[in-house]
Amino acid sequence: MTAGQRALLVVLLVDTVLLATLELFFLPLRLDGHLLPKLGDIPMPLTVLVAILTTPLLVAQAGRLSSRAAFAPLAVWVLTIVVLGLFGPGGDQVLVQDWRALLLIAGGALPAAMALGGSLAGPRRK
Repeated sequence: MTAGQRALLVVLLVDTVLLATLELFFLPLRLDGHLLPKLGDIPMPLTVLVAILTTPLLVAQAGRLSSRAAFAPLAVWVLTIVVLGLFGPGGDQVLVQDWRALLLIAGGALPAAMALGGSLAGPRRK
């Protein structure tokens, strides 16, 4: 890897940490009238959609840099979710203890793992 590719990988990993942090902190959103409209106080885990869309993109971009670096965004995302979710700021547990946490972990890790498999397989030969 060149120095430019390493710098881009660092930027991707910092972006991964920031996205995982935002996804974790905004996971408890509800339709309660504070941030979202009031529609019956229903849980609205919008950050799961963000995780579904962004983690595979980060893995694919890292895979374009180097096949050995393709796993790094997925590993950093999972590590950020676990460490910050269970041992958050001030020792608080940020990860909600219900179905939304499982949905976030599955929504971020599974598409990224599929993208990782595609990156490791390399380009298709016809």
